[in-house]
Amino acid sequence: MARHAKSSWKHDVIDHQRPLKGRGKRDGVLVSEYVAKNHKAPQKMISSDAVRALTTAHYFKKAFKVADEDFTTNHSLYDFSGQNVMDVLKNLDNSQDCVMIVGHNHAFTSIVNMLGNEYIDNLPTCGFVIIEFNVEAWQDISTGKTTTMVFPRHLKND
Repeated sequence: MARHAKSSWKHDVIDHQRPLKGRGKRDGVLVSEYVAKNHKAPQKMISSDAVRALTTAHYFKKAFKVADEDFTTNHSLYDFSGQNVMDVLKNLDNSQDCVMIVGHNHAFTSIVNMLGNEYIDNLPTCGFVIIEFNVEAWQDISTGKTTTMVFPRHLKND
């Protein structure tokens, strides 16, 4: 699960169309390349269709070498409360055991804290988290184990 990278507020566009800013683009490359070198690729990637999330997802798609047919968008991930994100998770195809979703806060911080076993005050922009579940069906997920957290600040020397 990843939150979109840092977005720009200097464009006069609706929220759904807000692009990434320069830092967001750099963080997208940095985090996605690090994660792809250190973790197996997801079988499926699903991104919010908002510009900033979709752009972030494409960095991970490229780094993981995810095929076009294994990459989709879902407007339900353009969610800030978390209910729609949970619906997407609970309805994933049970033949897939490794799925990556890309979306927005506050939903993603809430979901990470609800489903993972480690508390995160705020999932930062371009933050990446892996939560593992010991279930047979996605509809049965509840608390899992947070196994990985990669934030841009973890990869910078500043």
